[in-house]
Amino acid sequence: MSAPLVSVIIPAYNHERFVGAAVESVLGQSCADLELIVIDDGSRDRTGEVVQSYTDPRLSYYHQENQDAYNTINRGLGLARGEYTAILNSDDVYALNRLQRLVECRDETGAECLFTDVIPISDEGEEFADPAFGWNLWHRKNRAFYRECGDLYTAFLKGNFMVTTSNLFMTTRAVRAVGKFCSLRYLHDYDYIFRMMLANPGRVHYLEDEKLLYYRIHAGNTLGEAAIAGRLQDQELIRRYLLEVIPAAQRGYVAAGADRLVELERELQAVRAALQPNGEQGVRPAARQLARSLKTWLRKRLA
Repeated sequence: MSAPLVSVIIPAYNHERFVGAAVESVLGQSCADLELIVIDDGSRDRTGEVVQSYTDPRLSYYHQENQDAYNTINRGLGLARGEYTAILNSDDVYALNRLQRLVECRDETGAECLFTDVIPISDEGEEFADPAFGWNLWHRKNRAFYRECGDLYTAFLKGNFMVTTSNLFMTTRAVRAVGKFCSLRYLHDYDYIFRMMLANPGRVHYLEDEKLLYYRIHAGNTLGEAAIAGRLQDQELIRRYLLEVIPAAQRGYVAAGADRLVELERELQAVRAALQPNGEQGVRPAARQLARSLKTWLRKRLA
């Protein structure tokens, strides 16, 4: 059997309500030369039944004991046979021309990895269109910084405007070069895009004006454990990938300054808890000044 043009991997877990829409958004693509690999990561609901109700020969279904998303994706990467590899979380949805557009853009640019803008949707599939909606404010801020700095790597240090693993579209050659997803429960996609940029400088492309992915925001992926654990992982990732692009001789300076900024924030929180609002004035200016100084120094070094 000949290899498909695109392999799409869906890591599925307890999404009986949403996985059908995800599957249909892949099978209904205008680019029909694809395989869909669905790996059920030990779902306890009807996710598997929903997926197996589709009889399209391009779909393959696998079940495993629960191993978390990054291990599930890694298994899918090992099964993929296509020239390109894409990922779709089981609660998200592709625009029906997404794969065709990304293949076209890859042909035009020679990019090894591409991602697009996204549309946030509710459990019911309704778009969160209110500009004042919290997620929209966050995403707009990150995109604005990207336009201001004009550099993907710098912009990702500010925030993950790729948003989700579902946004990754890669050549299989690039996947093999970058390797497996790391064992970060919440930020394996964020870590992966940094590694992809480092492995393929100048060949990661952002279709910033094309919204080709529907990203579902619901109780399962907002606040909770991720509010703390995700931010702790975020701190470590930013530190690691900031240092990656600093000359070796200068990394000690940057590491010390970055670590001190984190310490100052913790000290500031302690002061806020102990003093009245007017009593914070000794720590806040020091943290701001150090942050400004470090930012200025980095811009000169990276210019």
